[in-house]
Amino acid sequence: MRSHFALLGLVLALCLGPVGLASGQTPAAIDPFFADVVVRGQPVFEVGGLPEATATERAEQINRRLAALLSQDADPAPITVNIESTVEKSDDRPQATLQVNQRLVMTVTEQDALDFNTQVPLLARRWANLLNQAMARTNLAVAVRYRIQNTSQELLKNTLDNLPALVGSLLVLGLTWLMALIVRHAVLVWATNTEGDRTTEELISRLSYGGVWTLGAVVALGVLGLNLAALLGTLGLTSVAIGFSLRDVLSNYISGVILLATRPFRIGDQVVINSYEGTVIQIQLRATTMQTYDGRLVFIPNQEVFQSSITNNTASPVRLSSVTVGIDHNADLPDLFHRIQQQMMQIEGVEPDPPPAVLVRELTPNSVNLEAQFWVNSRKQSFLQVTSHVLAAIKLTLQAAQFAEPIAPAAMATEPIPNEIDAPDISDD
Repeated sequence: MRSHFALLGLVLALCLGPVGLASGQTPAAIDPFFADVVVRGQPVFEVGGLPEATATERAEQINRRLAALLSQDADPAPITVNIESTVEKSDDRPQATLQVNQRLVMTVTEQDALDFNTQVPLLARRWANLLNQAMARTNLAVAVRYRIQNTSQELLKNTLDNLPALVGSLLVLGLTWLMALIVRHAVLVWATNTEGDRTTEELISRLSYGGVWTLGAVVALGVLGLNLAALLGTLGLTSVAIGFSLRDVLSNYISGVILLATRPFRIGDQVVINSYEGTVIQIQLRATTMQTYDGRLVFIPNQEVFQSSITNNTASPVRLSSVTVGIDHNADLPDLFHRIQQQMMQIEGVEPDPPPAVLVRELTPNSVNLEAQFWVNSRKQSFLQVTSHVLAAIKLTLQAAQFAEPIAPAAMATEPIPNEIDAPDISDD
């Protein structure tokens, strides 16, 4: 019990932790401590803020001066370092200026030295060398190498900075996978004990599995620091394009959910969908799998199944079958009716209630066409085999009574028998 509460507390902590990140603003994003000094679009080093200016304002001023130098001179003069000291409250605090032809580029203060744990002269010379290298970079190979190096360093830095978020998101995805498996198994057990229908059980378990994964993905994105509101807005703007491009796929999934909910057929039923006839062996959210009577597998998209007329041959356990035979005009019809009925009652698979019946179907110049009707439990016996046994029994009965007469197929009214194989043994229990 304690482990369950601990797991629940961990999930809640992960869910509530990224709330501050979801807003899209952090203290560092509002007021950064450092800002980049940029030359030709590439960062060279960072400067911190001062009491009279923030880091962003200071970096913008330095970048503006450097851009002016590069735009005026194709090959500007090197940057020099001028070290000086000022007397403030009886303390000597050295500072240095970076200049180009007596033009001020920036000032290196004692605060900068404290920020980077060094001395003002050393920091000023380091920054001057970096600026001279960046401004004097005219060779293409050197420029490409410099950009690749800076990009790699920036990528490594961002990766290290975001490493806790990446680890946290991976942990959330792992917990989501574990919880999704547990929920799917628990829901499947519950549905098996309550529903008793395989298609409904699969629908409930799949929807539960997908719901847990959706919640876990939202939490993982929050841990990464993504702005969920902006993400949902972007998805809303692109929903029309996504809907048009994936309308067939989405239609198949929606149709699959409706089919699994309404249950026009179940796994194991023998159905006719358009020109396909066979046994349903699997019902998925995208397609329905059918095995035809000659052993082929047919995958029918659920949208096509939903929009088609469906004939379920095994939805009702008892089905009516009938055969037509021709006899001589001189036959004793009441005696022959009785014999045929008795023979049909003795065949396994013919239902006694309602009892079989023999009717006069048609009178022709050459024969009297009789129609024998009987009911077959297609879930216990093969519909085709029982019909074949009835035909064989009627033939033997007519031969024994010596009333049979060969009739041309065109002169007989016959009931078409569906082309099927043995139906699976499915009991009502």
